[in-house]
Amino acid sequence: MEGTAGVRGHREIDLALLDNAEGLEKNDPGGMLRATASAGAQVREAATLAAETDLSALADEGRPRAVVVAGVGTAARTGDILETVAGPRCPVPVLAHRSAGIPGWVGAADVVIAVSASGRSPEALAAAEAAGRRGARLVAIGAPDTQLHALADRFRAPFIPVPRRAPARASLWGLTVPVLLAARQLGLVKVTEADFAETASRLDADAERCRTAMETFVNPGKSLALDLAHSVPIVWGSSPLATVAARRFGDTLSANARYPAVVGALGEAGRGRVGLLDGVYGGLAEADRDIFADPDEDEESAAPGTRLRLVLLRDGGLTGEDEDDGEPVAVEERRAEAVQELAERRGVRVSLITAEGGSALERLASLVAVPDFTSIYLGLAHGFDPMAVPAVSEMKDLVSP
Repeated sequence: MEGTAGVRGHREIDLALLDNAEGLEKNDPGGMLRATASAGAQVREAATLAAETDLSALADEGRPRAVVVAGVGTAARTGDILETVAGPRCPVPVLAHRSAGIPGWVGAADVVIAVSASGRSPEALAAAEAAGRRGARLVAIGAPDTQLHALADRFRAPFIPVPRRAPARASLWGLTVPVLLAARQLGLVKVTEADFAETASRLDADAERCRTAMETFVNPGKSLALDLAHSVPIVWGSSPLATVAARRFGDTLSANARYPAVVGALGEAGRGRVGLLDGVYGGLAEADRDIFADPDEDEESAAPGTRLRLVLLRDGGLTGEDEDDGEPVAVEERRAEAVQELAERRGVRVSLITAEGGSALERLASLVAVPDFTSIYLGLAHGFDPMAVPAVSEMKDLVSP
């Protein structure tokens, strides 16, 4: 479709393109694949930049009453990650605030972390302004030499520069690491340099597995893209950490692939949304499918029927001092197994991603990396440029003063 908005693409999925490395790169002129593959480098660079920023003043006034991470989109998702990595033993509440300004109760006893990849997000700017006026401790994170940087200087607040080389959604790790390090300075998280190093290595390894030259049958990003083709994805996380990854996948599916997705926590799904498995795109649609048909032919048909595709992100949890916090891991695992069995009884196909790693941050990376590539490959196979999202640009133009 071509129009004044510059929308382009096609409903059919181009299977041949997925195994054409040169074609993929040609159809990705903005370099979204390359930016996503830099996730490990983002972790290392952001850790270095944060270490070069004097954050000591943050801890001078002791433990805050609450921490507010202010921003929208990917910037706000960093607040969800902080809350999850800090875990249920975090001594203060952590709030990811997605509206302009800050909550009315925020004052001098609190900390506000304003995050904006561009350094000019109205929500982050309003939050930084309000925090400074109310005397709250402020940390700003974003592109250097921007309005957010100037606000931080005005209120003599620390500013952690994160060079902008790609859209915010491809800069998740560059924004997340400074947020975690600011929280560590406050004594709220226990992330170590080893955790960052292992997380960066995990992201590097998954980028290698998902590179364009790897054929579909050995590339987990491309394989999952094929699984999701012409489906309505349902992405559920088995734990709070896996749920953050599920919501992140929903973000990238919408922007990079223009696919709608149902996302959330498996615990919530069991209270109602699991009923989708019985619906017109679930069990009813699968009942009409020929069980003797070649699955590959079904996937490659020019106009396949739209069906659900369940993507389960299973965490399994960490053992040790935190094993008694929150919901028992055994309960999460039983719930995941039950939902998988319910889907299989109805013929709804299931894709499974299991967390790996020794720290919460590395496990999160193992659940985010492959889906990030999947969303890009799925968009490219439908003829979209994952870097350019016309509706987003038009939305900004329509709401700007």
